[in-house]
Amino acid sequence: MDKREFIKLASLAGVAALSNPSGLLAASPARSSIALDPSPKAPFTLPALPYEFGALEPSIDKLTMEIHHDKHHGAYVKNLNDAVNGTTFASLPLDQILNKVTEKDKAIRNNGGGHYNHSLFWTLLSGQKSAPSDKLKAAVNSAFGSWEAFQTKFNDAAKTQFGSGWAWLIVTPEKKLSVISTPNQDNPLMHQIVKERGTPVLGLDVWEHAYYLKYQNRRPEYIAAFWNVVNWNEVEKQYDLAIK
Repeated sequence: MDKREFIKLASLAGVAALSNPSGLLAASPARSSIALDPSPKAPFTLPALPYEFGALEPSIDKLTMEIHHDKHHGAYVKNLNDAVNGTTFASLPLDQILNKVTEKDKAIRNNGGGHYNHSLFWTLLSGQKSAPSDKLKAAVNSAFGSWEAFQTKFNDAAKTQFGSGWAWLIVTPEKKLSVISTPNQDNPLMHQIVKERGTPVLGLDVWEHAYYLKYQNRRPEYIAAFWNVVNWNEVEKQYDLAIK
């Protein structure tokens, strides 16, 4: 989608939101944690946000959240259901789909990744202020030297991801923390595709649709604002699950 199409979609979505303030698509109940909730099998459903669309303002604006969740994530869910229908993937939970998908499975790869990545991303954000625990800080300091060094590395991964993609803090198979980036909707659970594998514990969407209405081409400003709305309690839950 080019920028002109994005702005057109945003305008249409704004009108739709006014006529249907409860949301543009029906959504399933919110999840407290992707890792704590067994991955469902097809047909997949769009999880509700665990907060109001405007809860992350001013860091992430309400209209962007409406379009991002209802339109973009909603499309990934619909397209994933269509893609797995009639295939061996239809009987698998989402995490197993991601583990088995290959470069030949383009639609399942893109939409399965889009569904997982966004389902996790929503839980990692919050309008309520939180702070990393001493335990998480110690793990980060051990891996990167300091908290500041970690943030710099993560910011650089997000800034330098060419085009669309994600920046991740992951737990590697060796139970070590690492920062990586992936293109498009790939993620470190895709063992047949990515080189640096692991379990995501923090992720940042750097597709333009995640920030363009507010930040336009100023991706570094969006990345800086992201740190204001990280749900560190959820990050630590994901970390604890990953190191077990």
